[in-house]
Amino acid sequence: MQSKKQLGIWMDHSTANIMDLSNDKVETITLESTPAFPEQVQNLRMDESLMHNKEQNQTSDFFKKLSHIIIDYDEVLLFGPTNAKTELFNMLKDNRQFEKIKIHVQSADNLTDNQQEAFVKDFFNTQSNF
Repeated sequence: MQSKKQLGIWMDHSTANIMDLSNDKVETITLESTPAFPEQVQNLRMDESLMHNKEQNQTSDFFKKLSHIIIDYDEVLLFGPTNAKTELFNMLKDNRQFEKIKIHVQSADNLTDNQQEAFVKDFFNTQSNF
């Protein structure tokens, strides 16, 4: 029997720590969102709707990058302190490509890297007992 491919993603709107769980070992990579506005542009006066559109495009690009990673897994845990995880989940559930992937969403505080890895291991170990 082939084991399930499990992935944990601790995320906010600017960073995602992507943790692949294999044989009770976690390999982590970090994906950072590109800022919508370089620092020098932020200081200039900008139209509010333009700023909002740029931020939405930046978030959409970030979520698309994450979705390209998620598509290769059987079970995914999205967790973190902001509502970014729920926004990503809603985007994924509206896409038929992801309907066979079991996606879980959990709130979590800001955690150290070790705490994030432990959170993912504990979550999937608990899930496998059901």
